[in-house]
Amino acid sequence: MDNLLKKRALEYHSKGKPGKVEVIPTKPYSTQRDLSLAYTPGVAYPCLEIEKNPDDIYKYTNKGNLVAVISNGTAVLGLGNIGAAAGKPVMEGKGLLFKIFSDIDVFDIEVSTRDIDTFVETVIQIAPTFGGINLEDIKAPECFEIERRVKEALDIPVMHDDQHGTAIISAAGLVSAMEITGKNLSKVKLVVSGAGAAASACTRLYISLGVKPENVLMCDSKGVLTTKRTDLNDSKKEFARNTNKTNLADALVGADIFLGLSAKGAMTKEMLASMAPNPIVFAMANPDPEISYEDAMATRDDLIFATGRSDFPNQINNVLGFPYIFRGALDVSSSAINEEMKKAAVYALANLAKQPVPDVVKKAYNKTEMSFGRFYIVPTPLDPRLIEFVAPAVAKAAMDSGVARKPITDWDEYKSKLRQRMGIDHSIMRSMYTKAKANPKKVVFADANDIHVLQAAIQVKQEGFAFPILLGEEKTIKALAKKSNIDIKGIQIIDNTDVDYEGKRMEFAQILYNKRQRRGISLKEAQRSMFNRNYFGVAMVETGMADAMISGTKTNYADVMRPALQIINKVDNIGKIAGMYILNTKKGPFFFADTTVNTNPTSEDLVDIALLTSEAVKEFGVDPVMAMLSYSNYGSSDTGSPINAAKAVSILHQKYPEIMIDGEMQANFALNTEMRTERYPFSKLGNRNVNTLIFPNLDSGNIAYKMMQEIGHAEAIGPIVMGLKKSIHVLQLSSTVREIMDMVAIAVVDAQTGSL
Repeated sequence: MDNLLKKRALEYHSKGKPGKVEVIPTKPYSTQRDLSLAYTPGVAYPCLEIEKNPDDIYKYTNKGNLVAVISNGTAVLGLGNIGAAAGKPVMEGKGLLFKIFSDIDVFDIEVSTRDIDTFVETVIQIAPTFGGINLEDIKAPECFEIERRVKEALDIPVMHDDQHGTAIISAAGLVSAMEITGKNLSKVKLVVSGAGAAASACTRLYISLGVKPENVLMCDSKGVLTTKRTDLNDSKKEFARNTNKTNLADALVGADIFLGLSAKGAMTKEMLASMAPNPIVFAMANPDPEISYEDAMATRDDLIFATGRSDFPNQINNVLGFPYIFRGALDVSSSAINEEMKKAAVYALANLAKQPVPDVVKKAYNKTEMSFGRFYIVPTPLDPRLIEFVAPAVAKAAMDSGVARKPITDWDEYKSKLRQRMGIDHSIMRSMYTKAKANPKKVVFADANDIHVLQAAIQVKQEGFAFPILLGEEKTIKALAKKSNIDIKGIQIIDNTDVDYEGKRMEFAQILYNKRQRRGISLKEAQRSMFNRNYFGVAMVETGMADAMISGTKTNYADVMRPALQIINKVDNIGKIAGMYILNTKKGPFFFADTTVNTNPTSEDLVDIALLTSEAVKEFGVDPVMAMLSYSNYGSSDTGSPINAAKAVSILHQKYPEIMIDGEMQANFALNTEMRTERYPFSKLGNRNVNTLIFPNLDSGNIAYKMMQEIGHAEAIGPIVMGLKKSIHVLQLSSTVREIMDMVAIAVVDAQTGSL
């Protein structure tokens, strides 16, 4: 395995463009005019503005979003003193993490010196380039002096992550562990194995949170740091205690907390067994903990156990902290990262750990259940909510402690911008939830025998935007709820197969028969159909017994749409229904239609699809700017789908001139405004940004949105059914709880307005 890992790691770093990061322009550069603005002569103007007002450097350059990851390679990631050049892959990796988790740009700086004065002077001299300094992989005790001197000299955020990152994340775990075990920080006994930079920083932070200094024993490789020892440097003397205990085994007897930042095997089973009830063990030696997870679990069943590894529960991972701490500090132009900001990060992480875990996180870790408790004391690194929990908390602490130079006044707007920055903005769905809550509706859940559906039903009821009705066998639903510890008390359950609903089945069958008797359905067939939950649920909506229905987690799209089309009428003046997906991307939301219904639409069908989509997009609070797509541009081909698309656009321009649509056009011209306006200045779209794409057939629409999901990492919301008079919506197979809730909100708004 080691040889295979080595081979893969070396290929990863060397294949294609060597390394892990690159510099990408953020401004146009394709024309001579662009270059004259980017460099000479245009660049002189921002230079002169900055000369007059130095703070304008944040306005005209990337300083405010640029962090230096600086190291001399003397204590590199479990590898030791390997030197500045050898440490560069780690620094590049740190830069990559900054970018992907908080959209902070990084230059990694490797300084080839072990002299403190030279290193400090180098950092100070290059600091004008950066909005923040992340000191990395510098050995103790030099790192303490370096950080102190750099922080004193500079008025930008500075943090040595090896010290404070580990301290902040583990402290969040400690806060959670205190709540779970019912212990009090002021009374617990803490034993620390290791006396380096991280151990010292963790201990200081724990003490600032409430651990009593006299209840702390720290051990290095020679034993307990005591006042009797004469071999301690200044940083170790801070933690020396007047005690007769001399080794780790003695120190751990009756201890509540073990903090390990030392070496594999430092803790034995016997040591763990000697600790107090409900012990907390943070075994964070890298890459192997002080005691293995298997040995720890076999020794005690009352402990909370955390490591730095991703293959065990409770990973104490610095990536939970530094990207978001710097994000919050940069966003208020903080002059420092102080103790108040670190504590704010601690409590933000502990608070997030107590929130329900999103399905996307459970999927990423291949788990069906993750919740606050002994095996979940800190969030996971893949939790998308970290940026909106930690960064605002840090920014607010900077403001409250007086180190922020650019205060935030609208916190909701700030959080929204953070989500937009990371491509996880859900503003469209937030507006749907707000509308749904204003006038909740009765929604039939036709797949009530699905665990995710039950969880979603509970949540929509709790959040108050729908009154769920569970359709299915009551005994089965209650058994599933009990097995999964879901309280469905107060939620209506309807078993359409039960004898009590025979009258409703007959009533609904007559409705179906009346509508379809001339299309091959007999009364008996109609009666049998009502044993099918989709048919019964649609009939409930048609008769007003419910306002909307969602279904599809365990059935095909056609199995839901067939009863909907047979029982519920299409909206007036529209010949077709259609399906739409919303794709949330880093460039904002895009609306794709038709993606689910019409295989080979005619030009008239495309007109209907465009009209339906235009109204639906407006309901989501967006002004639709639409492109009718094809493989040609404005008549460049006179065969196949371009003819249908061109004719549809012509009809729309004549009959519905208020609709902002043009085409036929290729997707790149639709999405590249500059290219489109240069090549086709006559386009009705002008310089507007297209947000709605009408596809020429089902193949292209379906393929496009699925490619965007996989390659573009876009979140897809849908399929949204458009064109029915009543609110019937289809879920994707195996939908997550969040996806189901989104569709319920959409179904409620559709029931309110009838505009989808």
